[in-house]
Amino acid sequence: MDWCRYRFRAHWEFDAAPEAVYAVLARAEDYPRWWPQMREVRRAEREAGAARIRSLIPFDLMITARLTREDPAGGVLEVALGGDLEGWARWTVRPRGAGARVLFRQEVVVRKSLLRRLAVPGRPFFRANHALMMRGGHRGLRRELAAGGGRAAAAPGI
Repeated sequence: MDWCRYRFRAHWEFDAAPEAVYAVLARAEDYPRWWPQMREVRRAEREAGAARIRSLIPFDLMITARLTREDPAGGVLEVALGGDLEGWARWTVRPRGAGARVLFRQEVVVRKSLLRRLAVPGRPFFRANHALMMRGGHRGLRRELAAGGGRAAAAPGI
């Protein structure tokens, strides 16, 4: 087993139209406004940028992201990740009744040296840290959608 490799999944449900959810997720530069653990997102070009992420464990992860798939009709956003985490992340937004269901999938290899050294004893804490981060994102996106954040047209995002 490669202790530095992770696969994450999360399911989120919202009482908002799938198009509205997709529009908010497509604007990655706005994530820090509604997602507490996304401390900073900088767009480097139309389809690429960098982010600083910090959850409960007291260190920052610096990642780069390049948009590899943007399919509003199919409800899919996917990015290739580099930096402290290397791999990919994908949002898939689908209708669910009058609302939307979001599936988040991520497969990464940790490149940050401290996390690699702590891979075996720290793995349960790193997984719990990610779960806490995703819970914060779910709550934040719910508030953003309730405030009307998904009404604007989607801009291509990282």
